[in-house]
Amino acid sequence: MTRVGKYHVALVGVAVLLLLLSLVRVVTGYADITSSGTFASALLLAVPIGLAGLGGLWAERAGVVNIGLEGMMVLGTWFAGWAGYQWGAVAALVAGLLGGALGGLLHAIATVTFGVDHIISGVAINLLGPGVTRFLSEVLYKEGTQAAEMGAGITTSPAVTLPPEVSLPLLSDGPDLLGRLESTHWFLLSDLAGLLRGLTHNVNVLVVLAVLLLPLTFFILWRTAFGLRLRSAGENPWAAESLGVNVYLIKYVAVVISGAFAGLGGVFLVFVSTKYVEGQTAGRGFIGLAAMIFGNWRPGGLATGAGLFGYANGLQLRSSGAVTSFFLFGAVLLLIYLGQRVRRLLASGEPAEMVTRGARQYTTMAAAAAGMVVLFWLWLTVDQLPNEFVFITPHVLTLIVLLVASQRLRMPKADGVRYRRGEQH
Repeated sequence: MTRVGKYHVALVGVAVLLLLLSLVRVVTGYADITSSGTFASALLLAVPIGLAGLGGLWAERAGVVNIGLEGMMVLGTWFAGWAGYQWGAVAALVAGLLGGALGGLLHAIATVTFGVDHIISGVAINLLGPGVTRFLSEVLYKEGTQAAEMGAGITTSPAVTLPPEVSLPLLSDGPDLLGRLESTHWFLLSDLAGLLRGLTHNVNVLVVLAVLLLPLTFFILWRTAFGLRLRSAGENPWAAESLGVNVYLIKYVAVVISGAFAGLGGVFLVFVSTKYVEGQTAGRGFIGLAAMIFGNWRPGGLATGAGLFGYANGLQLRSSGAVTSFFLFGAVLLLIYLGQRVRRLLASGEPAEMVTRGARQYTTMAAAAAGMVVLFWLWLTVDQLPNEFVFITPHVLTLIVLLVASQRLRMPKADGVRYRRGEQH
């Protein structure tokens, strides 16, 4: 399949998903399924996850496993909150980047220079981040200081200066043509208008920057000589070394950039909350790592994973009752999957060929059929999920998608491998 063909398939996939969401909205009557508010919330929730995932992508493409993204995000949030209330939004952005990069540097020193196990080092960073930020808060936000007089406490910072927001003229601002079209609730057209308005109305400038980082990362890693060297360090560092690549330097640069991306995700959380709040990362670093794995260590797949979790979480926040629509949505997806399987079986002309491939094919189809029936039954019988189930729905959805996608994943061959110059194992 050519590159243009892949883009066409991706566009068709987005169109089919939007069509299914529109159909589910009409059948269930939940307007929030495709409202601009839901898509705007999804975007806000997806950005920090996507930035953390980008951090993991840079590190692991260079052969360094980085499960310390959560701790690096924590460092980014604290430094952004500390600098933001004193010197403004730009200072918060720079300080958050530096805070995350500092965590990345510590991880690089431990794993690249001293050969510490990558998982152990990442866990240490995750423990170090909250501990260091709590210590700094107790020192700098204690009673009697200027920060305390401005409303800071041991677990919060004073309010920070926020960056500006932008909207598309005419379409999502002023006459707001997209908003008017969305309010008509026409099939598909109003849903498309809700999607476009949610992604273009009062969008934080940092969101625009985060979205632009995805194609920029793809261009650097897959279209430049530097990116080729970095990816070669993650596939076979000894072969890269034989070609004159400074593998140690490449790994250091990649892991520091990884920490900076995670720190940028922390900065975004501070801007959303208007201040630093202890524990505001809430595991987003780990979810970003999961989204990166779901995306097969590529920016496009990472964006899909982050967007999926953001949408599920955004819908949960907008309308807990609409979460039950996922049952119908999942049943329709399984029906489409079964239809494709049956079509391939009939097109082969010889069903016996399927038998030679093993019973796994039929077991998968039977499981999909059973799942479709169960989901459809749940949609018909369950009026509203208990709050506990609503809260965990995005996490369960993420786990299910990862399980389904795990069959096609291929991590960099030397990811997590201890590298020493001239000592190939």
